[in-house]
Amino acid sequence: METPQSAASTSESFDDVLADIKDAEGVSDSEIARRMDLHVSTVNNWANGKALPRQNALLGLAALFPRYKRRLFAAAGRKPTAPLTPDKRERVLNMFDRLTEEQQEIMLIQGEALGDANRQS
Repeated sequence: METPQSAASTSESFDDVLADIKDAEGVSDSEIARRMDLHVSTVNNWANGKALPRQNALLGLAALFPRYKRRLFAAAGRKPTAPLTPDKRERVLNMFDRLTEEQQEIMLIQGEALGDANRQS
């Protein structure tokens, strides 16, 4: 978990967004924790403004409550991940087909590094 001070400034706090979700969806901290396979204290820390979720937890929350995705990511000071459309998937595969084996390995390493940076930021 991260401290709230590490988030970029935003007009609404993460705990405010989480409170809106809980009210609108009729869920508790313990229910969110159960659905995400987390300890309830983790969700309590988010709800009380003591911590922010990491990228993988944000993705989990966005999957549970998709209509709040942009607000969740904005309040946590992050950009949401983009979906991989069938067109983009085909473009990536076509690009990879034109690369040498060594170049493919380099691209995989770079992609993994970018994904890891998103999880840690």
